[in-house]
Amino acid sequence: MLQDETVDSGETGASVTVGRLLRPAPWPALVAVAGLLCAQVVAAALWRGVGMDNTFVLRAARAVLDGESPYADRRFLYLPGAVVAALPQTLLPAAALAYVVPALGLGLVLLGWWAALRLFSVPPRSHYALVGVALAVLAFAPLANLVVIGNWTAMSAAALPCALLRAHRGRWIAAAAVIGLAITVKPMLVPVWLLFVLAKQWRALAVAVLLPAGLSLGMALLVPHPGYFFTRTLPFLLHGQDSFALLWDASLVAVLPRLGVPQTLATAVAVAVAVLGLWCARRRWRGDDAPAGSPEAALRLTETAVMVMLAAFLVSRPSFDHYLLVVLPLLLASGVLRSSAPRSPWFWIALLPQATGFHWPYADAPATRRAFRDAASLVVLAVTVMRRCAVGERRTLDEESGVPRTVPVTGRTPL
Repeated sequence: MLQDETVDSGETGASVTVGRLLRPAPWPALVAVAGLLCAQVVAAALWRGVGMDNTFVLRAARAVLDGESPYADRRFLYLPGAVVAALPQTLLPAAALAYVVPALGLGLVLLGWWAALRLFSVPPRSHYALVGVALAVLAFAPLANLVVIGNWTAMSAAALPCALLRAHRGRWIAAAAVIGLAITVKPMLVPVWLLFVLAKQWRALAVAVLLPAGLSLGMALLVPHPGYFFTRTLPFLLHGQDSFALLWDASLVAVLPRLGVPQTLATAVAVAVAVLGLWCARRRWRGDDAPAGSPEAALRLTETAVMVMLAAFLVSRPSFDHYLLVVLPLLLASGVLRSSAPRSPWFWIALLPQATGFHWPYADAPATRRAFRDAASLVVLAVTVMRRCAVGERRTLDEESGVPRTVPVTGRTPL
C-alpha cells in the first residue's frame, strides 16, 4: 500500500504536499488525462499531417526503396539507422500516418516520463504523474511542437530515462544498449558517454560506442551512396544547418551573434559555459557517494546525466526548444526529493518562456524571435542544475556530521 507519511528527518525528503500527490489518482482523472492526450494527437493530425521533420525521414526511406541516396536531401540529418526505422512508414497511407506519427511521438515522451517516475519510485498512476502529463499537454509549448512536427527527438526523450533506470538497478550494460540504439537513429545522446566514463563502467561504455558504430556501418551498406553523409550532411550539420534553422536555434553559439556579440566571442562564451557544466557534472558525480539503489543515488545519476546534456545543448548547433524534453521528465520526477532542482523557484522561472497561450512582448513578433525565449529557458535551467551539482557534496557532509536527513516513505523500493 502507498503511504502518505514522510520521515521528517533532513534534507532530501518529500514534503507533506508531495506525499499527498503520491496517492493513486481516481479513475475520472485517468480518463481526463487520456482525453487530453487523444485530443493532442488529433489536433496534430488535423493541422500538419505527418509533420515537417518526420517527412524528411520518410522521404529518405522512400528514396532508398527507389535506389537513391537518402543524403541527396540535405534536410535528412540522421544516421542510416533512421532510414531503416522509417521503412515501416512507407507501408502506411498518408491518412494513417497523420495519426500514427504524432501518437508515436507522444507515446515515446510518455515512456520517458514513466521511466523517470519509476527511477524515483513514483507510482505512474499517482496524482503527481498525472499532473505532470496534464501540465505538459496544456501548457508546455515544446511538447506540442514535437508532436506537431514529428521530430525524432522523442526517441532520445524515451531512451535517456529508460537507460538511467537500468543503470540505477546496476544494469549498466543494458543501459548502454539503450543509449547505443538511440544513437543509431539520432546521435543526440552521444554526450551521455561521459556518464559511463565518470562511473568507470568501461564495458558499458564500449557497448554504448561500438553498438551504434557497428549498426550504422552495417545499415550504411544497405543505403546507396552512404559517403554522401560525410561529404554533404556532416558539413551541413557542422555549420549549424542553414539560415532557416538559425532562426530557431537556441544555442549560445547562434543566439549571441543575433544580439550583436561577435561570433568568435560567442563561441568562446558557449564553450566556456559548456566546460563549466561538464565540471559541475563531474563534481556532482564524485561529490556524493550515495548508497546503491537509494533515492540519493537516483538523484545523483539524474543530475549528472542532465547536466552533461544541458552543457551539450548550450554549445552544439542546432539546439531547438523540444530538446528540453530529453531532460525535463527526469528533473520533474526528481521533484519528490527536497534537494532536487524542481524545489528551486528558478527551475520554474526557466520554464515560464515555454508556457502556451501567453504573448511575450518583443520575443513573439516576429515568430523567428522564438529562439531568444528558448535560449533563456535553456540558460536558466542549466544554471539551476549547475548550482544543484555544485552543492551536491553537502549531502555527503551532512551524513558525515550526523545531521539526519529526510527520505520519502512510499512503500516502494527504487527500481
